[in-house]
Amino acid sequence: MSGAPRRRLYYLDNLKLLLIVLVVLHHASQPYGPADWWYVEGAGGSPALSTLSAVSGAFRMSLFFAISAYLLPRAFDRKGPRRFLGERFRAFVPPILLGFLVLVPVLMYAYYVNFRDHGSLDFAAYYAQVYLGTGPEPEGWTGPIWPDRQFAHLWFLQHLLAYAVLYAVWRWISARLAGRRPLRAPSGRAPGTPAVVGFALAVAAATFLLRVWYPVDRWVPLLEFIQTEPADLAQYAGFFVVGVLAYRRGWLSTLPAGAGYAWLAFGAGLVALHFAAGPRLDSVYAMGGWTTGSLLWSVVESLMCTALSIGLLVAFREWADRPSRWTRALAPLTFTVYLLHVPVVVGLQYALAATTAGPVAAFAVVSAVGLPLSFALAWILRRIPYLRALV
Repeated sequence: MSGAPRRRLYYLDNLKLLLIVLVVLHHASQPYGPADWWYVEGAGGSPALSTLSAVSGAFRMSLFFAISAYLLPRAFDRKGPRRFLGERFRAFVPPILLGFLVLVPVLMYAYYVNFRDHGSLDFAAYYAQVYLGTGPEPEGWTGPIWPDRQFAHLWFLQHLLAYAVLYAVWRWISARLAGRRPLRAPSGRAPGTPAVVGFALAVAAATFLLRVWYPVDRWVPLLEFIQTEPADLAQYAGFFVVGVLAYRRGWLSTLPAGAGYAWLAFGAGLVALHFAAGPRLDSVYAMGGWTTGSLLWSVVESLMCTALSIGLLVAFREWADRPSRWTRALAPLTFTVYLLHVPVVVGLQYALAATTAGPVAAFAVVSAVGLPLSFALAWILRRIPYLRALV
C-alpha cells in the first residue's frame, strides 16, 4: 500500500512548469554558449551561458524522469496494464512520428542549406536522399550523424514510453512472483544522508564508466529506434527507479523539510563553485574517457543532480503546494510546450543571426520571446480538435 497521498500534488505541477521553462531556456542558449551540436551555428560563445547550460543539464531531465516515474504506479494501479499501456502509446507515438516525419526534417533541411556545402537540393530531394538516407553519403559529411534522420528532443518521449513498457513488464513479473514468496512491506521513512550519498556515488560511477566509451553529446540508436545519449543514461534510469520507489514508499511526503533545505543549499553551493571554476570545468564536462577530469565531473554532476532534485522537491512541497490560476492554466500545456518549443526557438535564432546582437543579448531575446510564444502556441493548438489528439 502506498504512502503517497491521493489528492492532486500541485507542487509537482509547479515544479514541472519550472523544469519546462529551464528546457526552453537551455535550447534558447544552445548557439550562444554550449559546444554541443545545434541547428544554428556561428552565433558566438559566452562562457557564462556554457556554464549555465552544464548546470541546468546536470539535473533538469533527471528530475523530469523522477517526477514522471512517481506518477506511473498510481496510473497503473487505477487503469490496469492494458489501458495503462494503451494510453501511453496513444499519447507518445503520434507526436514522436509527427516530429520525426515533419518537424525535424524541416529543421535539418534549414541546417543543410545554411551550414553545409554538399550541393544544392530542394526539400523533397533532401528528405529522400539525406534525411531518410536513400542517397549516398556525401564526401566530407559533417554530421552530426548519417543520415540526418533523428528524433531530436523527442528522445525524452521515447524514453518515457520505453520505461513505461519496462515498468508494466516488471509489474507483471512481480505479480507472478508474489504468490511464491512474501513481498517485503515498504518503509515509509525517507532515505537518510548515507543512502542518498551512496546512490549519488553509484550513479556517478556508472556515468563515468559509460563516458569512457560515450562522451557527452554522442548519441546512438538503441535498438535502432530509441535515440539515446549513453553519457546520461545511468542518471536518467537511476532517477526513474527512484521515482517509482518514492511513490511506493511515500518518500516525498516524509522527506524532512530541514534535510531538503540542506540538500538544496549543498546543490546551490556546487552550482556556485561550478560558475567560479568557469570554462575549466566546462571543458571537462564534455571530455569523457578514462580521465581524472571525467571522473571528477561525473561525481560533481551526480551530487549536484541529487542535491538539487531533493531540495527542489522539498522546497516546492513546502511553498508551492497549492492551486493557482496560473498553475491550472499552464500546467496542462507542459507536454505540448515540450513538443513545440524547439522549432520556435530555432526560428528566433535564425531571425537574430542577421543582427549584430552578442550571444548574451541574443539569448535574452530568444528566451523572452520564445518562452511565452511556445506557451501561446501550445494553448492555441490544444483548442483545435484534430490537433489536440496529437499534442
